[in-house]
Amino acid sequence: MNRKQRRVEKKRGGPLTQGASPGAQMMFNEALRHHQAGRLNEAERFYRQILAVEPRHGDSLHLLGVIAYQMGRHDVAVDLVNRAITINAKEPVYHSNLGNALREQGKLDEAVVCYREALVLNPSYAEAHSNLGNALKDLGNLDEAAVCYRRAVLLKPGIAEIHNNLGTVFKDQGKLDEAVSCYRQAVVLKPDYAEAHSNLGNAFRDQGKLDEAIAAFGQAIVLKPTLAEAHTNLGNALRDLGNLDEAVVSYRRALRLKPGIAEIHNNLGTLFKDQGNLDEAVNCYQQTLVLKPNYAEANSNLGNALRDQGKLDEAIAAFRQALVLNPTLAEAHTNLGNALRDRGKLDEAILCYQQAVVLNPNFAEAHSNLGNALNDQGKLDEAEICSHRALLLKPGIAEIHSNLGNVFKDQGKLDEAVAAYRQALVLKPDYADSHSNLLFCLNYVDDISNEEIYKESVCWNERHALRYRPSNVAYNNERRSDRRLRIGYVSPDLRTHSVAYFLEPLLQGHDRQAVEIFCYADVVQPDSVTTRLQGLADHWLMTIGLSDDKLAARIRTDGIDILIDLAGHTAHNRLGVFAREPAPVQVTWLGYPNTTGLDAIDYRLVDAVTDPVGEADACASETLLRLPSGFLCYGGPEGMPEPADPPCLTAATVTFGSFNNPAKVSPSTLDVWAKLLTRLPEARLLLKGKSFANATTRALFIARLGERGVAPERVELVAWAPSNIAHLALYERVDIALDPFPYNGTTTTCEALWMGVPVITLRGDRHAGRVGASLLSHGGLTDWIAGSVEDYVEIAVALAGNPSHLRDLRRSLRPHLKASPLCDSKAFAGQIEAAFRTMWQQWLDSSASH
Repeated sequence: MNRKQRRVEKKRGGPLTQGASPGAQMMFNEALRHHQAGRLNEAERFYRQILAVEPRHGDSLHLLGVIAYQMGRHDVAVDLVNRAITINAKEPVYHSNLGNALREQGKLDEAVVCYREALVLNPSYAEAHSNLGNALKDLGNLDEAAVCYRRAVLLKPGIAEIHNNLGTVFKDQGKLDEAVSCYRQAVVLKPDYAEAHSNLGNAFRDQGKLDEAIAAFGQAIVLKPTLAEAHTNLGNALRDLGNLDEAVVSYRRALRLKPGIAEIHNNLGTLFKDQGNLDEAVNCYQQTLVLKPNYAEANSNLGNALRDQGKLDEAIAAFRQALVLNPTLAEAHTNLGNALRDRGKLDEAILCYQQAVVLNPNFAEAHSNLGNALNDQGKLDEAEICSHRALLLKPGIAEIHSNLGNVFKDQGKLDEAVAAYRQALVLKPDYADSHSNLLFCLNYVDDISNEEIYKESVCWNERHALRYRPSNVAYNNERRSDRRLRIGYVSPDLRTHSVAYFLEPLLQGHDRQAVEIFCYADVVQPDSVTTRLQGLADHWLMTIGLSDDKLAARIRTDGIDILIDLAGHTAHNRLGVFAREPAPVQVTWLGYPNTTGLDAIDYRLVDAVTDPVGEADACASETLLRLPSGFLCYGGPEGMPEPADPPCLTAATVTFGSFNNPAKVSPSTLDVWAKLLTRLPEARLLLKGKSFANATTRALFIARLGERGVAPERVELVAWAPSNIAHLALYERVDIALDPFPYNGTTTTCEALWMGVPVITLRGDRHAGRVGASLLSHGGLTDWIAGSVEDYVEIAVALAGNPSHLRDLRRSLRPHLKASPLCDSKAFAGQIEAAFRTMWQQWLDSSASH
């Protein structure tokens, strides 16, 4: 907070009013002595005694007005100084001080008129030039204000306050070097000028010179410990430096000095939000709004804190209130857009972001957020344009590079995506989310080894997890091998999501006498699946808004024995919680097809097909625990229509299909598919994926297939189905499903089989490339597992040549699948529980030996 110095001029010497009596002159001199000594009540008494004798004593009226101004009675000051001017309109000091009082009333245009009148009367009146500069600065006329301050400095170069004011204008203009020079000159002229030291610190902070800024704020506090603004500014700098606890101390000191300053409460709230202390943040913002109800920015900040708590409706209300107070606040528009995007209201969110960039075309974050929402809609070209615009404005913002990486990934431009994520990490090495994005993306890449992904995973652990690992871990869990175990599942995907499809059968099959189920749901948009899963848990906690520290503490309080990560390096993971080791046994399963890299996670649930003994262990930071009947159980959606006959029975040819994320369709996959289509020149290919809504992505895939000899008319790209029923019904148009590699499908494979469509998969060299083989093996369908690309083509050709067999599969696959281990939830849950017992016993044995 910059303090603007205002000089209030008082007449020194004899009266300006002609003809004053000697007695009045003596009283005036005595009044002036008291006034200059700061004894305002005594001075006021003498001025009034003079006016009782000489009502037209202009100096007494004027200086009574000055006293009123000094006491904050600005309306009284205006009246008294105006009366003095009616007696003597030629005195420039009167006009200047009248301007000061009007300025305090917010009547800036009238104040400017007064200062200009004072300068007409005395063009060399340095203080009036400075005061005019103050008013022009308040009006936003920074260039004119700078001219006024410069004139004042030329006239009186020894007044520190004028240098300080000029520095403040330069700072507001972004001329930080000039601002620093002015503030330095102010403190040279007046070394004990605490406010100038504090302002100097603000300029240093804007330059990114945080150590120098902190030193300047410290000097201001030494000189004037009661200067609340300096404590606040020190808190800001400490927050920038990441010293959040010290920043809290500074803000609290500022509030003890000035508890009624809304801005300090607002700053403290922002700091608490940065710490993840959302309840404290909300309280601070609410106190801010009690003190200053029309503070639009505080409403917007409150909305951000409420959004982080998952209270989206309240957040949206707070953002809307901010915009009622200030419709031009671009930040509030983009914050409202973020909350609406969380709500799934993409059209409304896009309108908010667009309004933000209309109000502030240079608002890089709004452009980037607009790109995110467009990406959600599958408008990848527009999303890419927005990200590039954001980067032109702020090329040094890591989050924008990461967002662009997401667009590239969804377009199937994996090399560009990897480069964008890596650039984000160059700019922000501790950016864990972008590092997870990079790892997830690497699983799609054709020409990268599993060893390279493993090394990058270990790097993630070293960079983002090890710092949180407790030095001494002690658990209060009851150490009995036969007791009911407390199992905690942690996931952001306990909703309509592929993770939920495989978790639900396990929760249904669990033996509640053996295990007590806790679900920690980091779900932004709960839905009917969320409600269903909640009914299958013994305990349910929505964890949106809980920091990693707080969630880890809650898990410890709940006494969880075995904590299971269901997300790995996918979006919104809580690996930071696992890094803090809140449970004695920690496991990862299901959501991510590779090692996490975290040495804080003890086990990974796999099977012998996905992760062969010996071959896979070298590239896993966890101990691989192999489940005998497969690492997945598929429940199968109920209420779906029975499969229809394959389309090849009525069409002239066979249709191959893949409904996997287009990012999984690697160059190697396209090579094999092209060979297949070459072998069967009448066959067609149907691909479905959200990003096919984008013209560039469609053209990219058509071109890639065209380069391999596949004519465009043989390929159909479908972007979207309005419901799960419509999505599954699309399999009526597919005869044979093709699994991509090196990253296989999982849900898509199970759905195809459920709809009676055979799936051909290639057994790869890592977990992600062996999931298809695992599903088919444990579904009793091993004939469709290829050991080579040649086998892949031959299996497909053979199936395509047997339409009657395809027809029989339509009728038999679903009941066959239901009867297989792949869909036996009770048996699967029993295997998982046996694995839990093994893990628990091993922990008991190891903890007993220490």
